[in-house]
Amino acid sequence: VETDGKKPEPTGPEPLQAVVAQEQNPVENGSNQREPSRVGVNDQAESSGPAVKEGTSSPPPAVLSYEFVFPYWSVWSLGEGQAPEDVDKPIDNPPLSTLLIESPQSGTVTVGGDITFVAKVEAKDLLRKPTVKWFKGKWMDLASKTGKHLQLKETFERQTKMHIIKAKDNYAGNYRCEVTYKDKFDSCSFDLEVKVESSQAIDIRSAFKRSVRCVYSYFHLVHGKTREHKQQDDTPEVDVWEILKNARPDQYEKIAFMYGITDLRGLLKRMKKMPKEEKKSAAFAKKLDPAYQVDKGGKIRLVVELADPTVDLKWYKNGQEIRPTPKYIFEHKGTQRIMVINNCSSNDDAAYSVVAGEEKCTTELFVKELPIKIVKGIEPVKTTVNERIELECEVSEEGAQVKWMKNGVEVPTGVRSRYRVKCEGTKHYLVIDDASKEDTGTYSVMASGGTSEAHVQVDLKPLKVFQDLQDMTVMLGQPIKLHCEIFPGNVPGRWYRNGQLIQPSDRLNIIHRAKIHRLEIETSSLHDAGDYTFVPEGYSQSLSAKIHIIDPPRVHLESLNFPDNTVTVVAGNKLRLEIPISGEPAPRVVWMKGERVIHAETYGDQTSLTIEVTDMMERKKKQSSRWMRLNFDLIKETSFEPKKMIEGVPYEVRIFAVNAIGVSKPSEPSKAFTPLAVTSEPTMLVVDDVTDTTVTVKWRPPETIGAAGLDGYLVEYCIEGSESNLNNIEKTKYTITGLTPGCKILVRVKAINKAGASAPRTLQHSVLVKEVVEPPKIRVPRHLKQTYTRKVGETVNLVVPFQGKPRPKVTWIKEGNPVEPSHVSIRNTDCDSIIFIRKADRNHSGKYEMTVQVENHVDTAIIDIQIVDLPGPPQCVTIEDVWGENVALVWTPPKDSGNAPITGYTIQKADKKTMEWFTCIEHYHRTCITITELVVGNEYFFRVFSENMCGLSELATQTKKSALIVKEGLQMKIPEYSDHDFKEPPKFTQPLINTFAVAGYNATLNCSVRANPRPKVIWMKNKMTIFEDPRYRMFSNQGVCTLEIRKPSPYDGGMYTCKAINDLGEAQVECKLEVKGQCGPGGVH
Repeated sequence: VETDGKKPEPTGPEPLQAVVAQEQNPVENGSNQREPSRVGVNDQAESSGPAVKEGTSSPPPAVLSYEFVFPYWSVWSLGEGQAPEDVDKPIDNPPLSTLLIESPQSGTVTVGGDITFVAKVEAKDLLRKPTVKWFKGKWMDLASKTGKHLQLKETFERQTKMHIIKAKDNYAGNYRCEVTYKDKFDSCSFDLEVKVESSQAIDIRSAFKRSVRCVYSYFHLVHGKTREHKQQDDTPEVDVWEILKNARPDQYEKIAFMYGITDLRGLLKRMKKMPKEEKKSAAFAKKLDPAYQVDKGGKIRLVVELADPTVDLKWYKNGQEIRPTPKYIFEHKGTQRIMVINNCSSNDDAAYSVVAGEEKCTTELFVKELPIKIVKGIEPVKTTVNERIELECEVSEEGAQVKWMKNGVEVPTGVRSRYRVKCEGTKHYLVIDDASKEDTGTYSVMASGGTSEAHVQVDLKPLKVFQDLQDMTVMLGQPIKLHCEIFPGNVPGRWYRNGQLIQPSDRLNIIHRAKIHRLEIETSSLHDAGDYTFVPEGYSQSLSAKIHIIDPPRVHLESLNFPDNTVTVVAGNKLRLEIPISGEPAPRVVWMKGERVIHAETYGDQTSLTIEVTDMMERKKKQSSRWMRLNFDLIKETSFEPKKMIEGVPYEVRIFAVNAIGVSKPSEPSKAFTPLAVTSEPTMLVVDDVTDTTVTVKWRPPETIGAAGLDGYLVEYCIEGSESNLNNIEKTKYTITGLTPGCKILVRVKAINKAGASAPRTLQHSVLVKEVVEPPKIRVPRHLKQTYTRKVGETVNLVVPFQGKPRPKVTWIKEGNPVEPSHVSIRNTDCDSIIFIRKADRNHSGKYEMTVQVENHVDTAIIDIQIVDLPGPPQCVTIEDVWGENVALVWTPPKDSGNAPITGYTIQKADKKTMEWFTCIEHYHRTCITITELVVGNEYFFRVFSENMCGLSELATQTKKSALIVKEGLQMKIPEYSDHDFKEPPKFTQPLINTFAVAGYNATLNCSVRANPRPKVIWMKNKMTIFEDPRYRMFSNQGVCTLEIRKPSPYDGGMYTCKAINDLGEAQVECKLEVKGQCGPGGVH
């Protein structure tokens, strides 16, 4: 423990000797450098105490070091701690583990003083930095208080320090330091006692008397210091403190008024801060510590010393008396009374007290639970349905709580759940008695110290088939028997026909005996035919067979009622025979005359033969010899319209006569003819315009014109209730004139060619002959809805479309006055208005109002045009102040902003000797600035440019006076005892050197870096970070960084980089490594 600080001054040599003794610790460990942050009392101790001998031993081991500071003006509280009863007695510390090689020691400090607690961590064999935490009491983590009021530092020697500056009395209490690295853990506790010096005498009447000439603050009262005025008495006449100590609280105001004390609130605060005299215990020579900590399963000894050994002693836990048991063992050693608690558990985390006679002392025991680790994880399982699944894991401690998860969701383990959880000692089980397909998934078990997961796969059971179902063909009315034999025999199943479940009935029986499954149908019907399937329950296989029901075909000639089955008919008449037939599946009917097959028709259960005379036609192209049939259905009429012929190609036609007996010879071919087709109807017939006496319609040509071409159009119109009028035209637009106002007409259009007129295209509704007034509407483009900005000298060309009938009247107004054609050119059409400015000027800026009017209908739109230019310079630039190497400038915005907002300023400086201008800052938005880092002894002028969207102003405003940076005189400053800041960004003092290595022999790369705080060192090969590669070993000792490459090969050659990074910056060096082959008889390979 180190105590340091400037105030209050030590009153005797004893504290200084104690501090010097503690200063010798780092010397004994081999360090001959003082900590940079240890100042104040340490310096006085070194000057007045015995000299410290410098050590010459080997360098200290690698340790990690942190430091955090509690400033005096802290607004947070460390909590109400309890100071140790006797700090002069030695404190028993637990033995150091492999992590902590030096633990912080308990200490005492006065109010306003400084104290440092040091802990060293062994980090030589650690791959990364361990986690170090500081606590006050049980739960308060001091790392959460870092910032202005709490500093946590790590020194280059890797010492962990807790440094308290200007301590308060409520900083007293029990503290704890914890170190964690992977599965290693170490902790130690220590106490801090804050005392108030009673030797500081204060004139209370002057201290708490408000006046203009003398002001006292809370800071001076705590440190026992006042601002003395000229006429102040050195000693108080009356000891008011003694009077206040012996008085009741309700008499404080009366006493303060009697002795002229006006600051009653400050008096009460000081009274509250005064230390209370604690009564010395008559029963205890040494009481219990405020708190103890033990790991779960460990052993703890609670020790008290009695002043009178004959006094009866009783131990209590949460108010209940403790009796001697194997868990609680009581020991007596002289005046010491010891209670040993074995095998500590979470139930032992409680408040303990010991009563000796009339006195009582208490403490708290904190039992720290170790994380539950999974010693043996669960294993993957692959099984089938209806089997039992048991997942097993083993944890590090009996009675631990674990959580089972399936696919990231906790497994329900209630009474009605399919899952059961059991525990046997350190083993935990998850049991699924009757597994199903839905149980497939990823199962995991979670403990406080880790997790384990495995995949469970549940498949359907394989089935052994001794006899499969057989396809059957059954005569109609015969029984059907389906039979199969499977293993195992106790498996039920279901029968399906064509995907439909089969249920037992009077004529259908399902039998299951051991391994045999049978389906029996007494009398088959046509509906029994189909696909039969047997599906065993719980298995992926199924058995299937197909049943065919057949019935022999029969011809029922007896239904004709003709004797000897002979039919007589008159020649030339039509004959039709309908004969019933039967059979399953449906028979194929063939009519024959002799050896020749005759065409007939069959419908379901009967066949029909019709004998009559019909015709068949064929066609061919004139230049071809291939005839093609025109009608596949025979025709009875003597006229036929052939289709699907190519337009414009000559064809010939011939005809055959056909009856039930056969086909006649063909007729002579007809004369050649060429098919022509009319066009399709015109498209998109619409009304284009309507006036009081005319109607204009327009349309588009037909989609299909054909080989005959298009000769023109036939326009037909009629007034409702009268005949139509015809007009032949060639264009696709026509105006009907001479109409009576107010009448309604219908219009249709046909396309004309050699084949004739096409189908007409008609207007859907009649047209009223009356001119329609369409209200005006201005269609402002999107880019003109905002301010239209252009620079001076650019061209402005804006097109604003509008609509309205008849032709609207357009007017432009700027700021209430018509637009002058000499400045702005405006051209109006039927559908838009164009405003054109050949060379824009700032006078053209403004809001232009466009008005479109049709009769009494008006529509307006406003176009905002802004013409911008470079801004003018600032109006006035003055030097506001000059101090040190700094100059404060102030200026006013420019009078001419260039018709655009000012976006910033550019400030330049020039030395009076050279008058060369250099830019200090660009795009600066404010109108005042402080120019820093000026050269002492130089005289400077400054100038400022204004800036808008067009750029910088052409001219700049310069300061009228110059600013001389004078060298300040030397002033003696009283040295302040403050921590020197050794922080600096990384800097390599020794770079990497290009190296040649021999394959198979270890190679090392070395460099040295200087930085504070200690930098993080990263090694890279060819710009790729080297991370956890067993072929590389990285060391860092006292700023020397080493990379060892184990048995390199030629592939390990390349560019190696060493990068050092801390909070202040980063630096890197690199080198090239070449690896050559081993030397053989022929030399280097």
